Amino acid sequence: MEAAAPARVQALADTGVSRLPSQYIQPPEHRAAPSPSPAAAAALSIPVVDLSSSGAAGAVRAACADWGAFHVVGHGVPGELLDAVRAAGLAFFRAPMGDKLRFACDAARGAAAEGYGSRMLANDDSVLDWRDYFDHHTLPESRRDPSRWPDFVPGYRDTIAKYSSSMKDLAQRLLRIISENLKLPPSYIEEAVGEVYQNITISYYSPCPEPDLALGLQSHSDMGAITLLIQDDVGGLEVLKDGMWIPVPPLRDGILVILSDQTEIITNGRYKSSVHRAVVNAERARLSVATFYDPSKSRKIFTAPQLVSKDEPQKYREVIYGDYVSSWYSKGPEGKRNIDALLIQQ
Repeated sequence: MEAAAPARVQALADTGVSRLPSQYIQPPEHRAAPSPSPAAAAALSIPVVDLSSSGAAGAVRAACADWGAFHVVGHGVPGELLDAVRAAGLAFFRAPMGDKLRFACDAARGAAAEGYGSRMLANDDSVLDWRDYFDHHTLPESRRDPSRWPDFVPGYRDTIAKYSSSMKDLAQRLLRIISENLKLPPSYIEEAVGEVYQNITISYYSPCPEPDLALGLQSHSDMGAITLLIQDDVGGLEVLKDGMWIPVPPLRDGILVILSDQTEIITNGRYKSSVHRAVVNAERARLSVATFYDPSKSRKIFTAPQLVSKDEPQKYREVIYGDYVSSWYSKGPEGKRNIDALLIQQ
């Protein structure tokens, strides 16, 4: 069990609470603003890249440079597997609380411990997200322990294992495309990251009594190299583009690619990590599944020397990934403040 765990958001929502508890109320500057006008949203719709097309590499290049986030279709991951992962997650969160609590996070294992949780940050003063989650440690296989995953949903553990393998293959395929687009050896970013540490986090956002005051997930960029995300049909994910929060429409067989901070460091800022957040609503629960492709905590991450020149000096200091993770969890994400702390003053 989590030590001093907050109440499960789902349990709060199920009581029919009509007012948002104070620990979930975001400061005014962080709350979700009204969506952009239809015209602005149409002009800024997140790219969709068909990986099976002949122009896929060029489309990935443009999406990385302009957005740092994009949907991929034609990716080769069976739609049935995407549906199975979403169904497994939904079955877990719809189960009785007693069953779920058998797989609760152990706070003694530190921030982002594996299992069922509601609070990921180590900072006790942070505003809480209106979210519950289940975090699976899936790669390397030496840290994978399926006994920590739910046993009461038929096929759950096998589904997560199959999904883990598919997401690893897709992430490495994308990293090779990204490397080649920067005229680096195809395996450059993959080798810079080293042995992959993969987590799969299923997030459940319950209906919120005062959605304008809360966030399902506060504004942040992801820590690692690349994130692959699927969502259900409810919607709620937004990415920051040109100072506006742009909704990411659900795409049933699409997978959202989100560039993360270590890729920004390796590419010397040619490709920037995407700032994103999750908003909530009063009517419908929402589910998403994020797969994180990260370095080991002992890995030193630094900018590719090939991308540094007199005209483009190095922008970021090198960093041990474990130190970066510790900072992220102790200080909180708040946009891109953790990667900004590595900027070299020119």
